[in-house]
Amino acid sequence: MEDITAMRKTATTTVPVHPLLADRWSPRGFDQAHELADDRLTALIEAARWAPSAQNSQPWRFLVTRRGDQAHARLFAALAPGNQAWAGAASALVLVAARTVGDDGRPQPWALYDTGQAVAALVTQAQADGLAVHQMGGFDTAAVRARFGLGEALTPVVVLAVGRQDGAADLPEPLAAREVAPRTRRPVSDLLLPARVGLQPAAA
Repeated sequence: MEDITAMRKTATTTVPVHPLLADRWSPRGFDQAHELADDRLTALIEAARWAPSAQNSQPWRFLVTRRGDQAHARLFAALAPGNQAWAGAASALVLVAARTVGDDGRPQPWALYDTGQAVAALVTQAQADGLAVHQMGGFDTAAVRARFGLGEALTPVVVLAVGRQDGAADLPEPLAAREVAPRTRRPVSDLLLPARVGLQPAAA
């Protein structure tokens, strides 16, 4: 586990949940001197490897780049400008892709959902290890396809910034203000669909 004292923004929950979930948030302030050790990186991928998937298809794929190497620079260049303002300080950038077509050429309709579960497992492992993860949808998918030779069967899903949180990181506004703002969520009641028992089917 990383020996750090991270800035905490523990969620205010309706009922208690596991601290790994309540304490997890997505900082933009990263320690630009931190290096991600091989065993810590392997633990993240290992956690993702054991996520559930439809028919055990395991469609997730990870392209891991570390700050300072050429692949990192190419992936960083594909990020949206707003993400480039802070993500370069993270220890690693990880491109996550979903294999949406199987070996038999048939579509894998649950690949994106399953890949999301793998990322959730990775993020939880990172939290347990004292690392921070910020997930980014703001990147040029065509650019990463071309720069890393991704075939049509692989769909870029998200880029992860992984590293050690730095509460004193120098961030531009309005990002600096967001870093210290309270966390908010919709209430549980907004997330529940009504179970309309006995509802009659609509007339044809």
